[in-house]
Formats: sequence, C-alpha cells, structure tokens
Amino acid sequence: MIRVRSAFPEWCRGAALLLATTAATLEAQVSRDTTQLPEIVVTATRYPVSADSVGVTVTVLRGEDLRAQGIRSVGDALRQVPGAQVVQGGGFGAQTSLFLRGGESDYVKVLVDGVAVNQPGGAYDFANLTTDNVDRIEIVRGPGSVLYGSDAISGVVQIVTREGRGGATVSADGQAGTHGSLRWEAEALGGGDALGWSAAVSRRTTDGIYDFNNDYHNTVASGRIRAQAGGRTRIALSGRFADGAFHFPTDFTGAPTDHNQFNTERTTTLALDLTRRFSSAVEGQLLLGRHAANNEFVNPPDSATDFNGFSDSRIDTRRWTAEARGQVRLPAGVRGLAGVSLDQESQENFQRSAADDPLTHADPSPERTNWGFFLEGSALPVTRLQLTAGGRLDQNEKFGSFWTYRTSAIAFVTPSTRLRASVGTGFKEPSFFDNFATGFATGNPDLRPERTFSVEGGVTQEVLGARISLSATGFAQRFRDLIQFTFAPPSPGAPNFFNVAAAKVSGLELGVKFRPIPGVEAGAAYTRLHTEVTDAGFDSGEDATFVNGQRLLRRPDDMFTFGLQSALTRRGRVGAVLTVVGSREDVRFGAFPEPSRRITLPSYATLDLSGSVTVLLPRGNVPGFDITARVENLFDKSYEQAANYRSPGRTILVGAATHVR
Repeated sequence: MIRVRSAFPEWCRGAALLLATTAATLEAQVSRDTTQLPEIVVTATRYPVSADSVGVTVTVLRGEDLRAQGIRSVGDALRQVPGAQVVQGGGFGAQTSLFLRGGESDYVKVLVDGVAVNQPGGAYDFANLTTDNVDRIEIVRGPGSVLYGSDAISGVVQIVTREGRGGATVSADGQAGTHGSLRWEAEALGGGDALGWSAAVSRRTTDGIYDFNNDYHNTVASGRIRAQAGGRTRIALSGRFADGAFHFPTDFTGAPTDHNQFNTERTTTLALDLTRRFSSAVEGQLLLGRHAANNEFVNPPDSATDFNGFSDSRIDTRRWTAEARGQVRLPAGVRGLAGVSLDQESQENFQRSAADDPLTHADPSPERTNWGFFLEGSALPVTRLQLTAGGRLDQNEKFGSFWTYRTSAIAFVTPSTRLRASVGTGFKEPSFFDNFATGFATGNPDLRPERTFSVEGGVTQEVLGARISLSATGFAQRFRDLIQFTFAPPSPGAPNFFNVAAAKVSGLELGVKFRPIPGVEAGAAYTRLHTEVTDAGFDSGEDATFVNGQRLLRRPDDMFTFGLQSALTRRGRVGAVLTVVGSREDVRFGAFPEPSRRITLPSYATLDLSGSVTVLLPRGNVPGFDITARVENLFDKSYEQAANYRSPGRTILVGAATHVR
C-alpha cells in the first residue's frame, strides 16, 4: 500500500512544477491564435452562462470525455473533482456517498435535468447513477440554497442529459472482465435546431469482490426530446429509469457472514422544461418534475437453523417539483432572476415477516410541503467587475420559515486573470426519520434545519494562449444545528433527536489544466482540507461520530488527482488517472464483546488506465469498430474507503464498440 504522509504536499507541488516546466518547453508548439470555446453552465445561475463568468466555483465534467475514459459511474467521475471525497462501502453497487468540501454526505443537492433526486433530508446513494446518455455533469461548490433550497449546503451536482444535435448516430458497445463483469449499452441520438432527441439503455452485472453473495446488476434507460416552436418557445422532456440489485454478505462490522441478504433500488425521474422568450429582454421558464424511488431490503434465513427469521422492508419515496422562473436582461450588463418553487415530499413504509406474506403498510407515512421564493440579480457597476446577490425564503410545513442569501463577485483583472469571491448561507431540512420516527426511536417534529455559513475566494490565471489554466481557491465553512440521536432523551416519551452539534471546515483547492498540443489534455488537482468538531453534542466514547477538537469522519486532509488523455490520431486514444487520498478518521465497529473504536485509515493511491483503438472508421452506412480496454487499480493496491469494507482490487475490462452516423 502506498503511504503518503507529511511529504504529501511537497510531492504535489513537485508534480505541479513538473507540469509547469513541461508547459514552458512546449510553448513553441502552441498556436497562439487557437481559441478554446468557453464552457457553458446553467447550475450556477439557473440560466446558461460561461463558466469563467461566475463568482462561485464550478467544475464541468463532459460526458463524452468520461465515456472515452471508460468511466460509467457518476460516483467514480466525481473523484476527479477538487474538494470531493467519494466513499464506497464495499464492492460494486455498495452504498456510495459524496463528501464535498468537508460537508456531511447529505449536504449536496443532486439534480437530474433540474429535478431533485435526494431522499427528503438530503441523503443520496450514487451506487446506481451512471454516465449513460449524459451530456455533462456540473458541480457547483459552496452553499447553493438561494437557488435550490434545502440540501445544497456544500454544493450542487447536476446531471444533464444529451439533447441530440447533428446527424443521427447509433452506437453499441459491450465489455467483459474480472469479477465476472459484463456490461452492454446501446444508444442513439440526433436532430437539429428545431428538434433533437437521445435515447440509451444499458445493463451491468458482476459477481462482486467477495467469495459469496456479492452479485450486482443495474439496468438503466434514459431519453430526452427537445423541440423548438417559432423561435420563441422551447420544450424539453427527459426521463431516466434505473433498476439495481446489490447482494452483500457483510454485517455491520464488515465481516462476510450472510449468504442471501440483498438490497434493491428502482428509481424513475421525469422532467418537463418549458421556456418562452417573450422579448429580447424577458424570458420565462416552467419546470415540472417527479422523482420516485423504491428501496427494499430482503434477508431470508440462511438455513433451517437461522433463528433470525425472514425480514423484508421497503421504503417508497416520492418527490414532486414545480418551479416557475422569470429572467430579465437589461442594458449595462444587468440581469435579474425571480422564481417560486413547490416541493412536495412523501414516503410510505412496508414490511413483511414471511416470504409468502404480502407487503403490508407500516407507520409512519410522512409527507411535507415546501414553498421557496427567490430573487437574484447581477450587474457590472464598473468595467471588469461583476457583482451578484440573491436571497431566498423557504416556507416549510414542519420547521416554518428559513432565509438564505449569497453574494459573489468576479473581477476580470486582465483577459487571462480573474479574481473570485463569494459569501453565503445554506440549509438542510431534517430527514423523515428525524422528524417522524416511531418504535425504538421517537422523531422530533420541532427540529430546526442544519445550516452553514461559508466564504471563499479564488484566482484563475491562463497562460500560453489559454493552453494552461491555473486556479487556486480558499474556503471556510461553519456547520451549525447538526441533528444528533441520543439513546437517553431528557424525559420518558421525549424525542431522541436534537439540534446540538457543530463543526468547522477550511481548505485550499489548487488546479491546473494543460493542453500542450491538439489532442492532448492533462490536469491535476490538489485539495488541502482541515475539519474540526466544535461541539460534539451528545457524542462521547471510543465510537463517537463527533469528538471535540477532532476531524470529521472520512474526510482526508489531502487529496490529489492527475489525469492525462491523449488522442493524437483518429484511430488511437490512451488515458491515465492517478488518485491519491490521504489518511482519514473512521469508526471500526466491533461485534460484541469487541468494542467499536475510532481509527485512522491509511492513505492510498490508485492508477487507472484506459484506451481504445479504431479498427474500422465509419463510412457511409458502414459502421465503425473500436476495441476498448480499461484497467482500474493497476497495481492491485489493497485499501479501505470505509473501515472494515475492502475495495476492489485490480479490475480489467475489455470490450468492443460500433457506431454509425
């Protein structure tokens, strides 16, 4: 195992210096009149803008690039994002959580074409979310509650489905490899300015990394259709369906003991987006969305002598979203946005105690409604300085009113130098379990939202005709009113959940993007993170989640990624991604009588390689044919992302792809 200790920052600075030196030697090869088209984002402002014109920190992952690297999971893709720590609790299909800028795993709003897919209260499992038919993934770091309401405490992740432009394209690919892995996908897209469409379907199966009961399968179907009417009206309808099942032998300590327990997840996300341009200055939008998730846990007896019996529980969650927005463009760079949103959440619980019994309804069946009203405006008060300010009022059926705000500024010092700064607040509503739990725990209907205050500042510098882009961002956040569970409520019958804990986070994100010659792209990112619990609340003991003065769990002090992609010819492409994750605190749970205890997980490094060779170029009706390969964890390093749960070793996938235009 690679151990990266105190020399980690120096090692990263050395890598950055090597990149800079390489850039200098290649300056003569750079064509100074080559123009790099600006990246367009919508998540930062709710309308399309250039990514280098906003005062908040945005990263865009292009779906085409991810698929070229063989990255089929959104969770794996997010590992390349500065400040993002992705934790997978076991093999393929296991619970996959995102910790962004040191926030909790339920502090990121996740959207698919504008529709929220989080569980009520912010939790989201990335295990079954794939890059199929994805045009781009936009990641906004820092609080985004002004535009997106609850859950957007440390950031927003939005998956945007491909629209389809240009001539029709049909493609199919398949892969097979270690761990009994099989995967296939078929997709088609096409259209023009008036009409565009895309559709894709895929399936993945694997035997997993444990010796028994670790099968995983996931089937995904997605599509989008867009139409333009009269030059002023645009309508888009998109949908994404996923059906996955994950068999896992491990108990709560990570020990492989169970031969037949499994989880299933079935999700459906639908989005209808209508845009009407009333004049050159005024535009209106209406978004209607629905997300449904069915999560089931089944555990039959392992044998006739298994006295734990049969258990089956299912949770059905529904989220309905309706949002109306208006945009105004005025002279002198003034732009305004106003909107109102309605989010209706509900949940039903079911259970059965025998395989032959039907699932029966179980209490509670909570539901709640949230209204949001927001305003945001931007202006250019002086040349080369853009200011943005916004505010939002959320009116929640359970916790009442909550105000958030965000202000940001971006200064264009020179055409190649930009300074950014922002300050804002965010919040996360309690989960349904926090509010409505019954049985062994009693929910607290009077809980306040968890909240944050955040500041950040950064600089971006482009050199060599924008072939090299350097960025540095510093940030600090305070998390307050964190909800905790206590086994000892203050009085009999009192709730078990209270707003008592607090923490603070600060960090530095460094990045470099490098395009030395056409067809070659390289990038590196380093994150230095400091987390500290400032109020442990009820927690105490060796297995405490919060310990005063200690780090937050599963947040490494150091993270580094380096990626290189090369497509120097029409027939060949190679890529490599190096990921280094520093040490993290975690709790290693023990089965009675062994106690649980807090430990430090060692740092680890993985190297992934990918490549493809075009055997036959597409010509007319003759399809093209490619051979693809991907190797994950090339050196077969053994490491744990979560305590007691091992990660996959070396994984090799080899496949073929065909496509025709």
